[in-house]
Amino acid sequence: MSTLVMGAKRLVGIIGDGPWKTPAFESLAAAVAAAITDGRLPVGARLPSERELATATGLSRTTTGRAYAQLREQEYILTRRGSGSVVQLPSVPGGRIDHLLSPAGADETEIDLTCTAPFAAPDILDAYDQALTRLGAYLPGTGYYPSGLPVLREIIADRYTQRGAPTDPDQILITSGALGGAAIAVRALLDGGARLGGARSTSRVLVESPTYPNALATLEGAGAALVTYPLEFGPQGHHWDIDAMDQLMGQMRPRSAYLIPDFHNPTGALLPEDRRRDLAEALRRHRVVPVFDESLVELGLEGDAVPTPMSALIPDSVTVGSVSKIYWGGMRIGWMRIPRHRVDHFASSRLGLDLGAPVLEQLVTVELMKNHDAIVADCRSRLRAARDKLAAQVRTWLPEWKLIVPAGGMALWAELPEARSGVLSIAARNHGLRLVAGPNFAPAGGLDRWVRLPYTVTESELEEVGPRLAAAWEEAKSMNGRGPTDRARIVA
Repeated sequence: MSTLVMGAKRLVGIIGDGPWKTPAFESLAAAVAAAITDGRLPVGARLPSERELATATGLSRTTTGRAYAQLREQEYILTRRGSGSVVQLPSVPGGRIDHLLSPAGADETEIDLTCTAPFAAPDILDAYDQALTRLGAYLPGTGYYPSGLPVLREIIADRYTQRGAPTDPDQILITSGALGGAAIAVRALLDGGARLGGARSTSRVLVESPTYPNALATLEGAGAALVTYPLEFGPQGHHWDIDAMDQLMGQMRPRSAYLIPDFHNPTGALLPEDRRRDLAEALRRHRVVPVFDESLVELGLEGDAVPTPMSALIPDSVTVGSVSKIYWGGMRIGWMRIPRHRVDHFASSRLGLDLGAPVLEQLVTVELMKNHDAIVADCRSRLRAARDKLAAQVRTWLPEWKLIVPAGGMALWAELPEARSGVLSIAARNHGLRLVAGPNFAPAGGLDRWVRLPYTVTESELEEVGPRLAAAWEEAKSMNGRGPTDRARIVA
């Protein structure tokens, strides 16, 4: 593969042209490092010379030389005589993916399509710098904030209010990601039924099929009996049949529900505005307290307005969200919006799990929220281009696969000609791909005709997905068996 040569003008177009904070060499190095870590500068690209970059930025060659020296020291570039400075990623002891997230182990040569998780937002390093200047004010205290920092709760509450769901900061609980919020909500709701002497039906929780695997593990871990509603599939993709869901709730009488109406994971489906009130009415009629996962709500990729929050239509609903899909999963900051009359009970349930999210990451979130709309716009732009590129790859290399491009979210949900996604996930490893088979998303089994394809990897990796996936599919068609369907595997 030929080396990508990054001209000075193109590099400046990626990292910006200043003004540079003093000392300028550190600011320049930080800008280049940020572009590498979030995938805007691909690994293997050859950077312009120190002299060329100095001319393009208006800085001195001494400054660009010191910036490159710092990048070499931090292992972001490798410089060889005659070959220039080439982009690389610094070595990370133990790897960049935890063994629990990728049980078979990580391989730097593989393309990992198991997680819908973005690279860090370009602003994140500056946000950490600013947050550190504010951390000192919190150090004299214990550092425990089970409800979350008041300043962050106010920001989140205000965003709900702006979207049409009036919210007080006291209704917001800062959690360890959206999954942490879902765990608290389900435990609180099911415990509430047990304390009231409820029958077995009080542990029933309605879920969609397919749905987010980690949520299924969380629900089952809390003692929930899952009531599965299969999403309908038609020419326009997956959708909700509210009448069928209404009938199912009448028969099975679940106490709660875990639903993803906003760019559903994994299908990317969006519950239309005109059906949201129908869903709200059905849930109220059957006295089901829903937990709505809004992790992807801001990732509409077609320019449409952010959907009306279900919390505005169902006062007794619980909503969870996080910054993981917009800023960076490593921050582990999420939240819950809780009905006022349930706040005390939910807070008590939370204390049985942990004592709060990290203070520094909450302060970082506060800093990033100051520029939230611009960060979201940039994220949408990158995801839209990546979605279209991956869809084109699949249609070119695997024209027999059925593909409906979603209006939002972070992944394609592809239907295979045969029920072989399990063996496909095995074959993919032989071709440098990591996939999660469809049955992982199935609460009650099945879905082996489907596979989720995230478009959150780098641009250079996206270009390799098509040929690798096609080769893996050819191998999978000749394999026996169905492959792994263990839903305990952790995927994001």
